[in-house]
Amino acid sequence: MSPKNGPLSGVLIADFSRILAGPYATMLLADLGADVVKVEGPAGDDTRSWMPPVRDGVSTYYLGINRGKRSIALDLRDEGDAGAARELARRADVLIENFKPGGLGKYGLDFDAVRAGNPGIVYASISGFGSGAGRDVPGYDLMVQAISGLMSLTGDPDGPPYRAGISVFDVMAGNHAVIGILAALRHREATGQGQHVEVNLLSSALTGLVNHSSAYVAGGTVPYRMGNAHPSVFPYEPLPTADNDLIVAAGNDAQFVKLCQVLGIPEVAEDPRFARNADRTENREELRPILVDRLRRRGAVEWFDLLVAAGVPCGPINTIDGGFAMAERFDLDPVVTVGGIPTTRHPIRFSATPVSYRLPPPELDEHGAEIRKWLEEEGA
Repeated sequence: MSPKNGPLSGVLIADFSRILAGPYATMLLADLGADVVKVEGPAGDDTRSWMPPVRDGVSTYYLGINRGKRSIALDLRDEGDAGAARELARRADVLIENFKPGGLGKYGLDFDAVRAGNPGIVYASISGFGSGAGRDVPGYDLMVQAISGLMSLTGDPDGPPYRAGISVFDVMAGNHAVIGILAALRHREATGQGQHVEVNLLSSALTGLVNHSSAYVAGGTVPYRMGNAHPSVFPYEPLPTADNDLIVAAGNDAQFVKLCQVLGIPEVAEDPRFARNADRTENREELRPILVDRLRRRGAVEWFDLLVAAGVPCGPINTIDGGFAMAERFDLDPVVTVGGIPTTRHPIRFSATPVSYRLPPPELDEHGAEIRKWLEEEGA
């Protein structure tokens, strides 16, 4: 039943997760060689219906986070299907779910019940706000973007708060789930003991806010919305050129010297108002027009080539197609085609155990018959 290749070859994952955080996590694990069985309700994962856009009538949202898995549709309200789910959980190395905390208990699929028959199980739960006082609060990324404070930082200083362009904390929580699962598998390898791994979106958000969280926790400062500006570094924001805006991220004094040299204003780097990052940050309103006056003399891509060649971090503000084109330019080969379906390449590369793309995103219950047969033939 298990894939033959990849660092997680031989690891069976019972995937009871839906929508984004969990499916994203299990797709990454499948790329690494794990055998992922995606357990769906009779109507399928919600994202199957999240369209447009579509490819051959299938939601591209669903296609983007479900390759490498086999699908079985089970109605957990049916005792036969619930029994099959429990048998799958008994055999699995990892179970991952994002039901409301405790929601799988009525089917005998909570951590304690699964562990009773499978002491080595790594049981990963993803929720919005944990299994304590926040257990009954629905967990949607946009809610967490608001509650965590991220939206208070996003947008024009004089305008309304905005959400990020992706469900950033769902993705972050999915990555945290992968980290937790891998660490728990390592612990099990050493001790034989399974455990419950819990991830929640709000905790992922607060750690992901990094310097803004630290500004409050360690410094007592509540960060505020600055548009695209950085509170502690300048220049570190979009600046206009002859055509499009260009991100200029001269994060240290040496990079600023190089920036000024390429712009043809080396004397600016020696000006005591701008010599150190702290000076530039404090005097940003004086420095910005000096830089913009020079940047307006060429286009964004032309500046990109000149500045990067000199060692100055910068980048044009692309649309998504431009982002993929840039990745192609850098030989990152960002698209892989699996079963005729183009998807985004796994972000990690291994020298000895490369990731593999064995299966396209499955149709609902595409592998249900073979999985049921396996559960019946080899069941205890």
